[in-house]
Amino acid sequence: MLKLIFDKTFALLGLIVLSPVFLFIFIKMKLSEPHAPVMFSQKRVGKNAKLFSINKFRTMTQNHNGSSVSVAGESRITPLGAKMRKYKLDELPELWNVLKGDMSFVGPRPDVPGYADKLEGENRLILKLRPGITGPASLKYRNEEEMLSAQADPQKYNDEVIYPDKVKINLYYYKHQSFIDDVKMICCTVLGKNMQYNGEMI
Repeated sequence: MLKLIFDKTFALLGLIVLSPVFLFIFIKMKLSEPHAPVMFSQKRVGKNAKLFSINKFRTMTQNHNGSSVSVAGESRITPLGAKMRKYKLDELPELWNVLKGDMSFVGPRPDVPGYADKLEGENRLILKLRPGITGPASLKYRNEEEMLSAQADPQKYNDEVIYPDKVKINLYYYKHQSFIDDVKMICCTVLGKNMQYNGEMI
């Protein structure tokens, strides 16, 4: 209950305080691509495996047919989108998802159905959590797109190395949730800092 109150209170405050940033991004996007949509919406898997629509600022070209795995420097990412992704500004509209109760500030990143469907056994406990804007796996892989860009087969590396590790981290988070750790993760996300978690720096 404390976490839910915290989420809704600070999501509302964030939407109010950051409204000038929202307006600035909206204007910049319209100036660079007048006829393209500003927002991007996609179905993701939420708490108890229920689908919801996640909201982000659009960072890719329209009607692209690329992979679900994003790699730094790929052509489908717009120049403005690359800057927003670098500073995570594209994720600011997710505050609305937090206010609605679809998401939390801290939790596993919400997967597309194809990935969530692969969770088996104990790993499905992760789906009991509200997905988050940030979390331990997000902190560890904050430079995920750069990591993938160095791989010969980014999709394979994601599926065989990064995604299984994220599942392991998120399962640990499910079993050892702490409001204090949540606050630390939010602070580390905002400040770009690392923290000790489960015996490693993330």
